[in-house]
Amino acid sequence: MARSLRRRSAAPALGWTIAAAAPLAFVGVFFAYPVLTVVADGLSGLGDLLGRSAIRGVLWFTVWQAVASTALTLAVGIPAAAALARLRPRARRIVRAVITVPFVLPTVVVAGAFEATFDRFGLDQGTLSLRHTVWAILAAHVFFNYAVVVRTVGSWWAGLDGRNADAAAVLGATPVRTFRYVTWPLLRPAVAASAAVTFLFSFTSFGVILILGGPARATVETEIYRYAITRLDFATASALALCQLVAVVALVTLAGVAERRRAVARRAPGRTAPRRRRGVIAVNGVVALLLLGVPIGTLVERAFATGNGYGFANFTALAERVQMLPATALAALAHSLGFAAMATVIASVVGALASIVVVGGRARALAVARGAAWLRRLFDVGLTLPLGVSAVTVGFGMLLALDTPPLEFRTAWWIIPVAHALVGMPFVVRTLVPTLRSIDNRLREAASVLGASPLRTRREVDVPIASRAVAVGAAFAFAVSLGEFGATAFLPRRPDTLTAPLALFRLLGTPGESLRGQAMALAVVLMATTAASVLVIEGLRRTDESLF
Repeated sequence: MARSLRRRSAAPALGWTIAAAAPLAFVGVFFAYPVLTVVADGLSGLGDLLGRSAIRGVLWFTVWQAVASTALTLAVGIPAAAALARLRPRARRIVRAVITVPFVLPTVVVAGAFEATFDRFGLDQGTLSLRHTVWAILAAHVFFNYAVVVRTVGSWWAGLDGRNADAAAVLGATPVRTFRYVTWPLLRPAVAASAAVTFLFSFTSFGVILILGGPARATVETEIYRYAITRLDFATASALALCQLVAVVALVTLAGVAERRRAVARRAPGRTAPRRRRGVIAVNGVVALLLLGVPIGTLVERAFATGNGYGFANFTALAERVQMLPATALAALAHSLGFAAMATVIASVVGALASIVVVGGRARALAVARGAAWLRRLFDVGLTLPLGVSAVTVGFGMLLALDTPPLEFRTAWWIIPVAHALVGMPFVVRTLVPTLRSIDNRLREAASVLGASPLRTRREVDVPIASRAVAVGAAFAFAVSLGEFGATAFLPRRPDTLTAPLALFRLLGTPGESLRGQAMALAVVLMATTAASVLVIEGLRRTDESLF
């Protein structure tokens, strides 16, 4: 009898050990080892690096443009969050879906949209030229991160108890005083969380600065790429990557603190929505249209523009190979779709296993993780860290570490979807873990009382509830993989591994109207595919709480 009980208890423990080993091995080989290789190589040249005045200038520009981008995004996004909070739930969901499209667009698509806008309105030359200026970078970062602030703060604002503001108004407080002393203290956790994420994304921006900033506007990300790929100075590139990694870990920690404060902040259960003010909604609608609609609309217009008017000539030209590309743009798009599908499968499987381990289920084998909250939190942070660490650092680490036996994988075609899966896996974890934790354990107990085996209980209770979260994470992983540019820039460059973002980057960097038209057409196709992924995500989501 005792042996039978030991065998029964050992089986779940073995299963949980295998479930934990798979994501840990995946992250260890393809993320931790390459990043640690960059750290080891960067330590030796760090002192010399910080002594160069040019490098100190790059570090300063990286920080202040991220600060400026965050401040501008908050200035535009908080009023828009107020307007979002005043919409009806159905309209709010539609607006959230629309403004999320720019956030998940590939960086090269956004850069192409802004270059098309500058060209269309004559802002690429002359006194008012924005080409290769810091203003172009800041505008693109606000375009990207607008959804972060509006969705996070707007959803939180919609859940606040409006009766507090009404009471302050009855007592004679002006709208400004009511906002300052009643509403703002309640909004601060959400604002802090969105500001931390916005700063992190702006700090690690790569494609936007590489294309819109030009050679004169360099950040740590772009300098890692230039030193490693253009100058083949791996020592300096490693030291730069180390500086960035230290900053990113600190930013991820601060973002986690802000997110936890937002999660524990209390909101009244009997909340009432803020009063609808048509003026607030109308003004912010115009701002959003100018900020988001003009670049996207101009991109579409330029994609269909031809020498004789408008047509599909730029789209049909995607099937023709041009000299600077090893394959046609259409073939590159097919490669991206295939890699995105493979990356989505990998990210979903690894992320699901990791989420099960993080949550713990019912297995006694995870009693240690339940008892030691720090261990579970360490596992959770370790699996979501690839979301914070820049893709450029990951790609550079793979270039350095995965080039010698027995891990000689750098030139393999499948390393590209693996790198994409590393970026997409945290989205699966972030959507699935809260869902699994929200499942009422009494449902499992009721199933067991009715005679269901543990396996059937999981199949009938856990799987139906978790499947929607997995689908949301998978859709995010697909969209991110489709537009991934940072890590791919360091990986194999062959005709069979050319991706659509890389092809678009080369087309944008080559003069000529016909090539620029192909670039716009390819950007529109990528944008449409990404937008479809966002619609899938919004259709599957149940909650209205946060961006992810």
